[in-house]
Amino acid sequence: MNLFELTTALMSIPSTSGEEEAVGLWLRDHLEALGWKVEMQAVGSADTSSGQVQNNVIATLNDTPRVWFSTHMDTVPPYIPPTEDDEKIYGRGACDAKGIIAAQITAAERLRAQGVTDIGLLFTVEEERASTGAKAANLHPLAAKCEFLINGEPTDNDLAIGSKGTFRLNIKTSGKAAHSAYPEMGESAIEKLLDILEDVRHTKFPSDEFFGETTVNIGTIDGGMALNVIPPRAEAGLAIRLTTKREPIEDAINSLVRDRGEVEVLSASEPVKMFAVDGFKQKVVRFTTDIPHLPNWGQPLLIGPGSILVAHTKDEFVLKKDLEDAVDLYVELVKKLAAEKG
Repeated sequence: MNLFELTTALMSIPSTSGEEEAVGLWLRDHLEALGWKVEMQAVGSADTSSGQVQNNVIATLNDTPRVWFSTHMDTVPPYIPPTEDDEKIYGRGACDAKGIIAAQITAAERLRAQGVTDIGLLFTVEEERASTGAKAANLHPLAAKCEFLINGEPTDNDLAIGSKGTFRLNIKTSGKAAHSAYPEMGESAIEKLLDILEDVRHTKFPSDEFFGETTVNIGTIDGGMALNVIPPRAEAGLAIRLTTKREPIEDAINSLVRDRGEVEVLSASEPVKMFAVDGFKQKVVRFTTDIPHLPNWGQPLLIGPGSILVAHTKDEFVLKKDLEDAVDLYVELVKKLAAEKG
């Protein structure tokens, strides 16, 4: 199975977050057929919404892999089956991240053919939601033997030397329901929330010379009961791209909200500086990966084919040439990291 066939085979198996069981089993069978030793690492319990079992896929050639390739098996919804033309592969997971899985496996097989066997493969679940798989993988005994973790995300095949963190939270407000004809008898939770959000929008959060600006996305708003009822509840979901540690940002949000509402923390990951290697085009990326949740897996690197600008969109694609280039870059990167051993 060549690089493009492997990419489309993986993309043909739906695996939105929480529903990775089928693609994980397919990868297990494929890698075992190639001669890899494969472990299915259980992650929590069966997903209650889908009834599926979640497992990370961990593959090795020997007992002492020092360099690992890693990315995630899950995708965002909705499922979009693969199509292709002479230049591109289209569909969900093309660049985020099933094309990357295919490129990493192809690179690992090329290295193996050249006698390099101290490599491993780590494919995780639920990166798109809360990096649940990465958190479980971080406790695996093999992590202690890893010196370098090459994580794959769509970076345009540039070596990312830093990535912003993410702080996800809800701001909730409460009021008192009343007939809308008599607003003085109630208290609008939505108006409270709008006042808070206006303050958030006009707050200048810290920036960092290396990571850039802290940005805030007000991603969801919900509340109210009916047009003729003063709303007794409201909430907004925020995703803040961190360039500093979480604490000062959380303190600033709490100071803005004060007694007007409640802050519910959903998840957080710190910004990360990653291992830089000469000879690769380098940049800092704004998105978050599994890397903050894999601190036990040696020094992190981040590189992969495709553009983050088309990931998560209905038009997601990856250039076939970029997949081929990624294989070459992964092989070159492992060889350069081998020199670090001395």
